[in-house]
Amino acid sequence: MIRVVVADDQSLIRLGLRTILDAEDDVALVAEAADGREALAAVRQVRPDVVLMDIRMPGLDGLAALAEISADPALADVRVIMLTTFELDEYVFEALRGGASGFLLKDADSAELLRAIRAVADGGSLLAPSVTRTVIRAFAGRARQAPAPHPGLGRLTEREREMVAWVATGRSNDEIARALVVSPATVRTHVGRAMLKLGARDRAQLVVFAYESGLRVDDGG
Repeated sequence: MIRVVVADDQSLIRLGLRTILDAEDDVALVAEAADGREALAAVRQVRPDVVLMDIRMPGLDGLAALAEISADPALADVRVIMLTTFELDEYVFEALRGGASGFLLKDADSAELLRAIRAVADGGSLLAPSVTRTVIRAFAGRARQAPAPHPGLGRLTEREREMVAWVATGRSNDEIARALVVSPATVRTHVGRAMLKLGARDRAQLVVFAYESGLRVDDGG
């Protein structure tokens, strides 16, 4: 059973999410919160698998709550999906850097929402296909003007560095495999090794490390 906490200051949003989650046999809504402080208290109390966290909330906002969750070793297994209203939300990249496993638009359909929850609970990350590449292009340049290479970057092989750069384009393993004319298994292997060497919690954090380290590919897209 995937245990979920929903944090959003809009009661209608919480109601909608509750309705979707309650209809699923493998997902359980274990707590709700109307602001960041309530969210933190709930997360510390029930230790959910996934938190659906609104970025903008009164008092302690979603980013601040995310930072506290990410900094607490006792909550290392909690995964956070940030909810945003607009495709070009200025806080999306900051959320990924702060430890979010991904983000979703609030108007995502129920199937997309449930896929996201299941993927993140299974140790993956979510970069919503409808917005990922646009957001990455728009905000990666703002993340850091001068590259600050990750301290583990020197441990990567050239192939692993290449794979990390491709991950930062928002491509899936299958898409990267097609672009490089290799098997998806080969991509998974190199990406997995790179994540281990860099200490990346998930694919979303690997994207952040790539941009902050100045790793890029000219993907033509």
